[in-house]
Amino acid sequence: MIYQFHRAPGSCRASFRVNDLRLLFTEREGAEWLSEKELEKAVPDVKAAALAAGVGEEEFRALSAAAENGTLTAVNADDPHFPELLREYENAGNAADAGSAAACAPAAAGAPAAGAAGPSFLPAGKKRVNVLAIGDVGSNLLTGLHLLGGDVISEIGICDLSEKVTARWEFEENQISYPWDYDALPEVKVVTPEQLFDCDVVVSVASKGIPPVGSGVQDVRMYQFENNRKIVGAYARQARQVGFQGMFCQVADPVDPLAKVVLLESNRNEEGVLDWKGLRPEQVQGFGLGVMNARAAYYAKKDPRFARFLTEGRSFGPHGKELVVADSIEHYDDAVSRELTERVVKANLEMRAMGFKPFVAPAFSSGALSILLMLRGEWHCASVYLGGIFMGVKNRYTPQGLETEILPLPEQLFLRIAEAEAALKEIV
Repeated sequence: MIYQFHRAPGSCRASFRVNDLRLLFTEREGAEWLSEKELEKAVPDVKAAALAAGVGEEEFRALSAAAENGTLTAVNADDPHFPELLREYENAGNAADAGSAAACAPAAAGAPAAGAAGPSFLPAGKKRVNVLAIGDVGSNLLTGLHLLGGDVISEIGICDLSEKVTARWEFEENQISYPWDYDALPEVKVVTPEQLFDCDVVVSVASKGIPPVGSGVQDVRMYQFENNRKIVGAYARQARQVGFQGMFCQVADPVDPLAKVVLLESNRNEEGVLDWKGLRPEQVQGFGLGVMNARAAYYAKKDPRFARFLTEGRSFGPHGKELVVADSIEHYDDAVSRELTERVVKANLEMRAMGFKPFVAPAFSSGALSILLMLRGEWHCASVYLGGIFMGVKNRYTPQGLETEILPLPEQLFLRIAEAEAALKEIV
């Protein structure tokens, strides 16, 4: 089923999978969407809210059933991409229901229409992935995708300012193979900046550079922001110019604000005015939470006080000081969770104190492993668009669109997430 809703473009995703019917009737898209308890506060009577929005009794029953069995997609009728979105999801529904009498027809405003769905920016089959910038992080991320991504990646393009760098890594990577099974791993090829968006997925690791060890910079991620926003902004505008229809994965720091820069810059017209005709919010993800989650697991294995994280914990928020780690959802301990969060946030400083830059774990945990989970349609840690910011959450792409996890968050934990949301809104 497809439900058409109305919100200002840029204030929310253009489409998403509805895993809780209350999402359709909240006043705004925001951190409340991650919490069962906050959704209950916002919409205490979902049927009454639906009827007030003009949904009939029979339509409400159909909506409820679709949400229950995971076949409900919400599409913003006020988004400039609405006609193509509706057509794409209807076509996906017709393909899924071939031979069925159910047809996908446009619904009246606020009312549902029958049909399944499928995000066009992650089509079925193996994907062509291009990686931008093959430095310390990029080369490790590339190796991870190459070795582990044969099931979902057909080829990997590499792009860098240095032709020597791309020549080296094309040479190195394509000499990695299984004996007698020479096509098991995706081929790596060099692509020019002009060819960067000739693919299904762009992974941006482009960065002006990380402060050297011993520089004394405490918040390395925000130190990088002003320089890196110019770099990613230029590529975002290129994505708009070529009409890029795929996924844009932002990996360079600070991941979450830069993901928003990508979205905003791709949606500015030639006069610099936001027209929201570029990338859709759900076409962009920031990949930084994966390593923070992995670091929390590292410390949880080292210290019994944090052990519950391994089976009951979650991580939320940005790849930076506003990170929120919960030792447990069901048995949340605020003091323990805050201590674990602090350990995770300062983990990169521990590595720098050893005399090394911390880039290997981020390249794999936030980069290669998380991106591969995304491509497989599996749950992963990454930043998704949430009411005007990119917030790190557990999420996945489904045939019905982007889905984010909803949990019974304790109030203390939700307040921490809301604080992170507010802090992210202040950056960009």
